[in-house]
Amino acid sequence: MSGRGLLMWDEAVTKYDFGSSHPMDPVRLALTMGLVRAYGLDRAMDVVAAKPAGDSTLRLVHREDYVAAVRAASDAPASADQSYGLGTIDDPAFAGMHEASALIAGQSVGAAEAVWRGEAGHSVNFAGGLHHAMPGAASGFCIYNDASLAIARLLELGAERVAYVDVDVHHGDGVQAAFWDDPRVLTISLHEHPRTLFPQTGWPEETGGRGPAEGSAVNLALPAGTGDEGWLRAFHAVVPELLAGFRPQVLVTQHGADTHFEDPLAHLAVSLDAQRAVQEACHELAHAHADGKWVALGGGGYEVVDVVPRSWTHLVGIAAHRPVDPESVIPSTWRDEVYARTRRLGPARMTDGRWPVRLRAWEDGYDPADRLDQSILATRRAVFPLRGLLA
Repeated sequence: MSGRGLLMWDEAVTKYDFGSSHPMDPVRLALTMGLVRAYGLDRAMDVVAAKPAGDSTLRLVHREDYVAAVRAASDAPASADQSYGLGTIDDPAFAGMHEASALIAGQSVGAAEAVWRGEAGHSVNFAGGLHHAMPGAASGFCIYNDASLAIARLLELGAERVAYVDVDVHHGDGVQAAFWDDPRVLTISLHEHPRTLFPQTGWPEETGGRGPAEGSAVNLALPAGTGDEGWLRAFHAVVPELLAGFRPQVLVTQHGADTHFEDPLAHLAVSLDAQRAVQEACHELAHAHADGKWVALGGGGYEVVDVVPRSWTHLVGIAAHRPVDPESVIPSTWRDEVYARTRRLGPARMTDGRWPVRLRAWEDGYDPADRLDQSILATRRAVFPLRGLLA
């Protein structure tokens, strides 16, 4: 296995662009790569541009008629078929949509292939993590579900146990749906409670299909307003024990940055420093339970200057075994790039001032009157016995 990590990057992923009024501004990808370069992390990893996912790969997850509908909308956006979720407010059709979406999917599939074959221990595609796309429909800013496609490719290559951990503020519904009946895939999603946020799914009672797949879906729905301490408590109360029991051969993680307190589309109150702590935890869990095989993806995140580039640069640094010091002063060259692209002033440091973040361990006891602890307990009671674990 290569000692160097793999960073998937092709400038053309920034063509995944729903338009100037849409919250998913592709400048977040360009600024992230700019910050990665400013810290020299591109020299600490092998930077690779994979080929776009072809039709045979897309059909590992997506229906043939849906792929055809995306192609048609890509060629003629004004005539997009809304019955497939295309041409909607969330997912406006745009010229070249199929090509840009297939390219992002190809990067995630390429990342998974490299890790499985031992060509890299860790791989990162921060342009990926488009976890809402369904087999037959676009949803939630997502056209092709690159996370599901990466997992499906791992299964095609012979993987028997793949774990997927999603810490985006929104439920990883598309990945859960893709593998609902497949016991080879354990999906774990931590997200804001479906009562208060799209896609209104991800209840603790959603535990996977019948028979051997029962217990293969895990959902931890967090109360709106959950901050650093609660978010880390929830993660560590559920994820490590499940991964230890499942013994995945590969760990795939999705790191949407929209849990942040500055994100305009959600209601959690997590800092950049807590996001970094969870990224480090995922790295450690990959080494502890998956022989170091780790595929890390991006996801949501709509504070495109202050939050997303810093969060995902930390992710790249961790995967490169060159973690960025939270207290480090951000290079002025990057802040100049921010101003040139956005006419905004970029952040000065790689921290929100909360490092190191505090962890209150579940093992130290819980409060039955606390809403967060109630959520953790609901998830453990719903799924842990199905996996042979004590709730």
